[in-house]
Order: sequence, then structure tokens, then C-alpha cells
Amino acid sequence: MDFKIAVLAGDGIGPEISTVGVDVMTAVCEKFGHKVNYEYAICGADAIDKVGDPFPEATYEVCKNADAVLFSAVGDPKFDNDPTAKVRPEQGLLAMRKKLGLFANIRPVQTFKCLLHKSPLRAELVDGADFLCIRELTGGMYFGEKYQDNDKAYDTNMYTRPEIERILKVGFEYAMKRNKHLTVVDKANVLASSRLWRQIAQEMAPQYPEVTTDYMFVDNAAMKMIQEPKFFDVMVTENTFGDILTDEGSVISGSMGLLPSASTGESTPVFEPIHGSWPQAKGLNIANPLAQILSAAMLFEYFNLLEEGALIRKAVDASLDANVRTPEIQVEGGAKYGTKEVGAWVVDYIKRS
Repeated sequence: MDFKIAVLAGDGIGPEISTVGVDVMTAVCEKFGHKVNYEYAICGADAIDKVGDPFPEATYEVCKNADAVLFSAVGDPKFDNDPTAKVRPEQGLLAMRKKLGLFANIRPVQTFKCLLHKSPLRAELVDGADFLCIRELTGGMYFGEKYQDNDKAYDTNMYTRPEIERILKVGFEYAMKRNKHLTVVDKANVLASSRLWRQIAQEMAPQYPEVTTDYMFVDNAAMKMIQEPKFFDVMVTENTFGDILTDEGSVISGSMGLLPSASTGESTPVFEPIHGSWPQAKGLNIANPLAQILSAAMLFEYFNLLEEGALIRKAVDASLDANVRTPEIQVEGGAKYGTKEVGAWVVDYIKRS
């Protein structure tokens, strides 16, 4: 297969982990006989500094014309600490999702046996936890009508039937591929938008008779993820709830540096780690690149290149088992590995396999 990949490194540790992701993808393509061409583009704070726009039109064109986007991270403290800033790096992320029609965020939550001790939860609770969070990505409060003055502010949480139906369809279809259990998360006891979600989910459920469908208020779902994370198989929810729950789920594994994600929809899919830009670590060669590497695995799997994705996952597991790890997950007394060194080890493993 010939790949045309848009590479958006972004801010903070983004460029460092992006380099590793590209190296891993290149190694896999060479091994399996795929051709790959990369086109690099700016986004986030880097793009604001250069052209005043966190997702400039030129970057959109690069993404639109690619087969997939390998994205890293955006964000910078100088914007976080300025509530009056009119342009922010994260607006570029929202613009990318909206312009590319990326309405479904697919975020796996899984644990690694050798890292169970790193989880904030007891090992017996998280051992074997493996579920998928599917978040609606282009509707709700993040994109609804907004207003703010010195005395009043509001964000409108609006959803339409087509928006809800298409994301629920994604949820049901992933459940069919996995353990046939879908949990629809809402706040139907309070919010009208959630009642529409639940109504439509109940209408669609009979179309998937093999799937056990249950419904859970978001506060209960948040508790259940901590008390019994192995209960879940596939979870689907709206934008704001999904943003919060997926971040909550991400720490179950013990490190945000381990989990990838995919954003899919009407146009070019985007594959990215779930962690942020961690600007404090910029240039220190300590950022964990495994989430970026696993994002490349999801990219191959999206195109049904399952053997390629499986090899990347095998390489990541092997690196963890060999204690080739960045500082935040390294065992006490273990050798010191940085971002570059972990990436090089994984690339070498792929080439030798």
C-alpha cells in the first residue's frame, strides 16, 4: 500500500515523540513493502507564533489530501495562564476535528501486566481491564452557541438526531467486533440533550440484538470506572462527558504515556497519543513515546493492516518486558532510557522481527 501521511508535531514534547512515531511507521512500511510519503505541517502554539492561526488553511489542505494524520500534541502555558487570550492552541484541535468531520474519538483503555503496580487502583481491579471509550467529537457544548460578559456566560449543549445516530452506530459496530456489550453514558435525568441520546439509543438497540445495551448516568459511570473497570467493553457518550471520562480512564493504566487514540469520520482520520504537550519536559528527552508508537499501530489497523499493527504492539510489549522504559514507568534501579532510546529500541525490534 502507498501511504501519504500528514505529520503534525505541534507543541511541547510533540516534536520529540513525533520523530519516534515516524521512525516506527517507516520501519514497519519497509518491512512489509509499503511506500510512505510524509508531509509536515504546523499547528497549535507553534502555528500561532508563526502565522497567527492554530490550524492554518495550509495545514488543513495537507491533512485533507493525506490518507491519515499522525498527530502529536498542542498546548502552551503562556496561553493556559492567560484567560483573555482570544486565540488558543486547543482551538486548532477543535478546528481540525470540525473541518475534517472527525466526529468519533476512539480511545482504548487497557492495562499492561508489568505495569499494574503503577495504576492508582488495586491490581485485582485493573488486571485484565480492556475497554473502548467512544466520544462524540464535533457537537455539544464545545461547538454550541457561546456567550460571555463580566456577569454572565453560557455554552449551549445542542445535538441533532443525525449527529447522535452516527456516533451510536460507531458504538454498536465496535461492540459487535468486541464482547457485544455497549454502555450508553448520559445525564438523562437532568439534561434534555441526554434524553434525546437515550431515546435514539433505545430506538437503535433492536437493530443490534446480539449487543447487550445498558444505560448509565455519567456520574455513576465515573464511579463504576474506578470501582469496576472490567465491567465495561464499549462506552459511548457525548463530547463533554467523553472528554472527562476518557481522561479518567487513561490513568487506570498507570501512565498517560501509554495510550493512543483515533479520531475518525467524514474525511482523513487522525491518530494521536492521549497525553498533552507536557511543555515542562520539552527537549529533555524524557517523554514516553509509546502512546505515539501505538497510535501508529492504530493507523495501520484502521486500514485493515492487522499484521503490521500487531508487530508494533508486540514491539511495545517487548520493550516494557525488557525494562526499556522512560523514567516515569521505569523499575527502581532500571537503566536510564530517554525518548530517543526507547524509540530506537522499538525500531530495532521491528527490523529484527
